[in-house]
Amino acid sequence: DNRCVEFDRRENQRCAFTMAEILLSLTIIGVVAAITLPSLTGNINERTWNTQRKALYARMSQAIALMPALNGYGTLTEGNDSTSAVDTAAETFVTEGLSKVLKINNICDADHLQDCGIASSITTQGGSLIAVPNTLVALNKFFNGSYEYSNGVKTSYSQLDTKAAAFETQNGESLLTYYNPNCVSNPASDSFYLQPTMCVNFIYDLNGNKGPNTVGKDIGAMTVFYPSDSVVVAPMPLNRQPIRKSDFYEAIAYCRNQDSESRVPNIDELASIFVNMNLFSGFDYDAYWSSNKNGSKVWTLSFFSGGRHLRDANYSVTLLLHCVKR
Repeated sequence: DNRCVEFDRRENQRCAFTMAEILLSLTIIGVVAAITLPSLTGNINERTWNTQRKALYARMSQAIALMPALNGYGTLTEGNDSTSAVDTAAETFVTEGLSKVLKINNICDADHLQDCGIASSITTQGGSLIAVPNTLVALNKFFNGSYEYSNGVKTSYSQLDTKAAAFETQNGESLLTYYNPNCVSNPASDSFYLQPTMCVNFIYDLNGNKGPNTVGKDIGAMTVFYPSDSVVVAPMPLNRQPIRKSDFYEAIAYCRNQDSESRVPNIDELASIFVNMNLFSGFDYDAYWSSNKNGSKVWTLSFFSGGRHLRDANYSVTLLLHCVKR
């Protein structure tokens, strides 16, 4: 103030902040930093995870494309009263198949998953803490048994449960592997069950033993369908509940309006979401839209039976929806 200026000129001294004023300023800065830093750190982590996720998907897609076929690896026999079940399917797929086309540091069987950086439990996209599934049926109960179409015609679908295996990549990712050695090609039908077409499913952890071990952050899923001409997908649903009673065009518009990276999943991504439905949030046993058209119809997926179906051409039926990130 004026007195300070006059004092400064008169005594040839400088004015300064008091200790109380300095402490108050530092307190305000600390409060602002405490509020903003977690958000900034979270955004940086999310961008890092997105970059790692895309890089892992690219490497896995290239590796799968180099494999001659994805079925037939390992031994899988049911046990009975006099013999024990034999299951080397997933482990053999990794050791004898995938490791030939992908640089792998470590491979672990079902009894030593944690040795490959697999956490004992993970947080789902909905916020629930679940034990890491160690078999295919533990991953998804619909992979156990056989089903019938609504008209009573029995499918050829029959699935034996398989143990999971795990491996670590040279880049530090840990991948839990679920394998179906009897997977089949796309039957090119208007309605069929997807379970027999799934060859491999991976739950990946981008930073191994480090946290937060949460789906949508460092953890996600990747699924491979069909033993030859395979399709690899790694969908990441938005962490929102699905809208109900939406026709096809409303579904497309809804996802576009969520954010710049949101869209309706294609049919294989939707099938992967079904396989990993316990990891994601907001699912119901109902039918869901995909973005795939087949002539004048649209592919949909029924979560109750795990089937794929083609709907009517007018696109006016009302189904559930999950949007995914690009």
